[in-house]
Amino acid sequence: MNRTALDLWVGIFVAIGLASLLFLALKVGNLSSAHLSETYTLQAKFDNIGGLKVRGPVKSAGVVVGRIADIHFDPASYEAVVTMNIDGRYVFPRDTFAAIYTAGLLGEQYVGFDVGGDEAMLKPGDTISKTQSAVVLEKLISQFLFSKASEGQETK
Repeated sequence: MNRTALDLWVGIFVAIGLASLLFLALKVGNLSSAHLSETYTLQAKFDNIGGLKVRGPVKSAGVVVGRIADIHFDPASYEAVVTMNIDGRYVFPRDTFAAIYTAGLLGEQYVGFDVGGDEAMLKPGDTISKTQSAVVLEKLISQFLFSKASEGQETK
């Protein structure tokens, strides 16, 4: 093999390596445009969103049904407003419950839909009224410690 052919093959392998790294980076960062179907938006208001991030998953029954499009603070109600893009193949009843869950003990946070039984369905742009905020571990620990401290005060 002469030098020019060797340089050509090295260049091809480097280009393939860079393309595969870019593909993996997009997959890990949830930036890939794998969804070709139409989406519609839903909103939900939460008292505390914890570590929820834009482009995080929206799941129902463990299946990703959408992505978080925007998170902003509503100064009128002092709540976080989460805007979600939901895949058009999925529709949910009006009494669907939106909660913020954590994948595993220290995993990413996501919005989970617990489906209700109402026959009327949510329409694009609707706001989910039944929500449950993120569980903040520090708050739980402090409540536990304060309750134990007050039990100690009562026994004296």
